[in-house]
Amino acid sequence: MKKFFAGIVIGVASLAATACTPTQEGAAIGAGTGALVGTAIDGGGLGGALLGGAIGAGAGALVGRAVENQPGKCYYRDRYGREYTDDCPPGYR
Repeated sequence: MKKFFAGIVIGVASLAATACTPTQEGAAIGAGTGALVGTAIDGGGLGGALLGGAIGAGAGALVGRAVENQPGKCYYRDRYGREYTDDCPPGYR
């Protein structure tokens, strides 16, 4: 039953991550991975899962943010609120 529940949670988390920015995706993946590793190291304890999840979320957010930054690209938002990247205007640093 635990494996079934874990599969459901992973499936829902994966589906929810499809609408996220790379920073948010990195944090979610890092938190999940960190929680699994923390649980394995702690021997199934909740403390290890919480600590691993927190550390993993922070590390994943940093990695996701690094991927998100693209030199020479600017972030724009259209009138509908959608975000996109495009080349920066000439002379923009």
